[in-house]
Amino acid sequence: MERRTWSPKKGDAQRDWYVVDAEGKTLGRLASVIAATLRGKNKPTFAPHMDMGDFVIVVNAEKIAVTGKKETQKQYYRHSQYPGGFRATSLREVRARHPERILESAIRGMLPHNVLGEQQFKKLKVYVGPTHPHGGQNPKDLPL
Repeated sequence: MERRTWSPKKGDAQRDWYVVDAEGKTLGRLASVIAATLRGKNKPTFAPHMDMGDFVIVVNAEKIAVTGKKETQKQYYRHSQYPGGFRATSLREVRARHPERILESAIRGMLPHNVLGEQQFKKLKVYVGPTHPHGGQNPKDLPL
């Protein structure tokens, strides 16, 4: 009797749509659940070398909660690659200008840092308000 390791094919990916309301949820805890869903780690067909994950829609991203003093002490860094081009922005400033970037940044850091991770990140849709334009996909609530 010959046994073989089953490996999923590209056509085996069954993609569902999930929606999650971020209001009052803790940033890191929510981001880790969403990252696992985008990767497909909650499915029996998970393969680390393939994109088997689902689409995730996040609404009310501006109402995400952070613990402790992160609102003022957490910094987001970037550099323009020019001398003196280092910039640091606090979480409070990011929340005022682009609140969806807080959650996107946290989730992006939890995905693989390669082409596969970029593919998985494209399945994330984050919206500031309580509405989203993906009603036609009939999204289900994401079990947290």
